[in-house]
Amino acid sequence: MTADAAQRGLVLVVEDEPAIADLVRLYLTRDGFGVHVERDGTAGLAAARRLRPVACVLDIALPGLAGTEICRRLREAGDWTPVIFLTARDDEVDRIVGLELGADDYVTKPFSPRELVARVRAVLRRAAGAPAGAEQPRVVGPVTLDPARRTVTAAGRPVQLTSTEFDLLAHLMARPGRVFTREELLAGVWGYAAHGGTRTVDVHVAQVRAKLGPASVIRTHRGVGYAADG
Repeated sequence: MTADAAQRGLVLVVEDEPAIADLVRLYLTRDGFGVHVERDGTAGLAAARRLRPVACVLDIALPGLAGTEICRRLREAGDWTPVIFLTARDDEVDRIVGLELGADDYVTKPFSPRELVARVRAVLRRAAGAPAGAEQPRVVGPVTLDPARRTVTAAGRPVQLTSTEFDLLAHLMARPGRVFTREELLAGVWGYAAHGGTRTVDVHVAQVRAKLGPASVIRTHRGVGYAADG
């Protein structure tokens, strides 16, 4: 079930509640996206692999496979398509598990469909990155980040980051030594205010640190926030 309008690319929506799926499809289509809807997790995973969408909107509680399991299997296969989770409630456990598996963002039900469209557009902007030649590579200690190529190396080792993880690291490395509060990082990287939950920042920082390993340059300033410091 793919909508005809696809100027912005195809978005896969996996949602078992027809009313929500139809609403999401309507607003994404109005914004120029093509939309393919699946009602269960098993079909959703197959569609993600077959259709190669520009983004996936996944309900967490799905028949067949949970949305978190779809995300986990995509990431294990090296598929870093941006993922936004729909959660049934403001459940911190659901959110943290999803983010730890490599999701880019989440929206809590009930949600504004306009906000969801804005989140989809935001993750796609982050995934697209800077135009070629727009910025020079950034180097902090053993970490090199190339904004144009969207690549990161740590002590010479390539590091695979999600689009959101990349932008978080890029934001910190743009001003080495400068301490950013969690609220500033939410606004600068995710594009929304602290009502989104500052725990999102902590989880993403932990993921980036784990991927950088011993070469990590992200420092915690207790009670304040984070900085990149070689």
